[in-house]
Amino acid sequence: MENVLLQRSSRPVAIWLLVGAGMIIVQILLGGITRLTGSGLSITEWDVITGTLPPMSEATWIDEFAKYKQTPQYHLLNTDFTLRDFKFIFFWEWLHRFWARLIGVVFLVPFIIFLFQKRFRPSMVKPMIILFLLGALQGAVGWIMVTSGLTGDAIYVKPVRLALHFILALGLLCYTFWFAMELLVPKEQRGYSTNTRKLTMAIISILVIQLIYGALMAGHKAAASAPTWPDINGDMMPPNMMKNDEGLLNLIDNRITLHFIHRGLAYILVVLVAVLTWRLLKTNGPSLLRKTRWWPILLVLLQVVLGILSVLKSVNIIPNQWGEFEWMAQLHQLGAILLLLSLVWVLYIVRNNNRTAPV
Repeated sequence: MENVLLQRSSRPVAIWLLVGAGMIIVQILLGGITRLTGSGLSITEWDVITGTLPPMSEATWIDEFAKYKQTPQYHLLNTDFTLRDFKFIFFWEWLHRFWARLIGVVFLVPFIIFLFQKRFRPSMVKPMIILFLLGALQGAVGWIMVTSGLTGDAIYVKPVRLALHFILALGLLCYTFWFAMELLVPKEQRGYSTNTRKLTMAIISILVIQLIYGALMAGHKAAASAPTWPDINGDMMPPNMMKNDEGLLNLIDNRITLHFIHRGLAYILVVLVAVLTWRLLKTNGPSLLRKTRWWPILLVLLQVVLGILSVLKSVNIIPNQWGEFEWMAQLHQLGAILLLLSLVWVLYIVRNNNRTAPV
């Protein structure tokens, strides 16, 4: 009875966390749109308070455009931009930043309300602190990423910093999701299989590496470097993947090497998730596990299809226009988020237990 009462008192907190997780997903997708439209460097300053509203007069718009004209991206890539073009890319970067601020408000206001209502148990204090620290870190890394494209001869943000920003966002999302599940899902709904849990952890580890390479692909705009499948520009094992003058930097800078690694990891993940699904089908777990055990395999197969389509459609890229490639790339990013969450869900609901025979 006590557990039921605790769960009911924690339910509003869990719903609040799930709303936050949903908003983080939207924020990641907005980041994808910002990248695909080349909008990330349109706002050259970080004004936490005054930057909340977009320019409200023509004079202010002209002033913002003048600041953008000082950036390498304008001088090396967008010298033909009109004020109307600038307003378009400004909107997406502004919306991305505005949504981040809104997430902060949505987390802070209910937090204060729940604090006065004494809904937080002592066990929630540490996760709450971690949650806010991760959010603050994500904002700081986001600005560091933007500054990497405002100096020198950079016309886009540094791919490694983009990857770090992306992975930290996913870490924040997974932590929020896990925290919510701790409050929503009763222990009776968990399954037990030590080997299945170990396999899930291994898959998530490989998936994190794959997500980093997906971000590097995006940061280097590498899709169009090899718009073929299943081969990579006619080769299954492309030459020049390890250029002597680049050394190990080929692993993060060579577009063809990025293709090879990203595709190879995708095939490995399909096999491992298929094995995981087979294990889950053998697990006589609670109804929640039985209802959701198909999610990872369905999502990983969808991801492969979307990845292939993204590569094939990259020949149709038209600068500063949203087309088929951009849709495929954005759906591919959404699929990656959902795949990761499905595996985190399996990791949450399948626990170690020596009292039951491992599957």
